[in-house]
Amino acid sequence: MKEFKDIKKHYKPLQPTVKVESKKITYSEVQPSRDIEHFVYCFWQLKTQKSLKEPFVYRVVSDGCIDIFFNHNQPFENFVMGFCRKYTEFPIGKTFNYIGIRFLPSAFPLLFGINAKTLSNQSQELKHILPELSIWIASHIKPLQSFKKVTSLFTEKLTEFSKAQSFQFDHRFFNALNLIFEKNGFLDTEKELNTGLSPRQLRRIFNYYIGTTAKTFSNVVRFQYILNAKPSRQSLKENKLYFDVGFFDQAHFIKNFTTFYGVTPSEAFK
Repeated sequence: MKEFKDIKKHYKPLQPTVKVESKKITYSEVQPSRDIEHFVYCFWQLKTQKSLKEPFVYRVVSDGCIDIFFNHNQPFENFVMGFCRKYTEFPIGKTFNYIGIRFLPSAFPLLFGINAKTLSNQSQELKHILPELSIWIASHIKPLQSFKKVTSLFTEKLTEFSKAQSFQFDHRFFNALNLIFEKNGFLDTEKELNTGLSPRQLRRIFNYYIGTTAKTFSNVVRFQYILNAKPSRQSLKENKLYFDVGFFDQAHFIKNFTTFYGVTPSEAFK
């Protein structure tokens, strides 16, 4: 699984939109076991510790991944969310407990044989995409189980499922993907992704495995590079990190960042 080892080495998809200092809402991530680390970036949980005064709106930033998630209090409510080319907001009420699985880019289509393009820019009920897995979640996940127990159950399920698959890797695609990661998304995808794929093949294969074009995915990788750098407002202004990934002026950077995050860099890094 060298292909996915390279992906995980170069890419860390962040979701930084819940402030950890909030005492009423907690967000946590658990890294997968070695058995499924080639496919899963993390398991995550978003839950309230106390009932909120106002309904909470959860903002998901663009990360290039596909997630399965469900309401732990009502596991039959389970969904899949595909690649998103901009931030997405979910109103989720005053009390909630959501658990999710964030798959590494291209892992979901490889595991389940689902065209990622059919999932893009939306969340759908999992029963319409993977009905057997949806039924398994509804029958095996119980509200009183701990987050640790839930991740253990999913690890067993995904390990069993992955071992039953016969994977066919297109190395031209993975070479293109790694070039994007190595350059932090800053490259001319029409000229620099010379991996043996024609422009038409490149578009088709990225749509299938990622859910969008190589160019749009590169823009998300570039955005995630900024997030991973964790700049302060001051350092962003002084060091102009955005120049390193091809933004030629501040206005262009702010517009691009806001599309993926939902707020300006100044608001995000305050």
